[in-house]
Amino acid sequence: QVQLVESGGGLVQPGGSLRLSCVVSLSIRSIYTMGWYRQPPGKQRELVARITSGGSTKYEDSVKGRFTISRDNAKNTVYLQMNSLKPEDTAVYYCNEVPIGIADARGWGQGTQVTVSS
Repeated sequence: QVQLVESGGGLVQPGGSLRLSCVVSLSIRSIYTMGWYRQPPGKQRELVARITSGGSTKYEDSVKGRFTISRDNAKNTVYLQMNSLKPEDTAVYYCNEVPIGIADARGWGQGTQVTVSS
């Protein structure tokens, strides 16, 4: 079973930045679309950013212009640069394949907690 290890979360003030990393235990070259999902407290998991193997990206409206997703296939790693963070970005962040149905079948990592608060 694939392992996904997310890291880089923490407590940050509004307006601050964080860079999340996700190391995947298998080669991601063959995975067409990778994404970052988040699950706010008491809410469902949602996809916030995705990137194809060719480097095309797409973002959920609330994070456009603030978040940047990237991938390093040689390192089997996916990144999420988060700038201008807001309290509503508070959530556990996960990386996985897109769409979520395939992600559910692969299984999820432990995620990394991001808390935006003054």
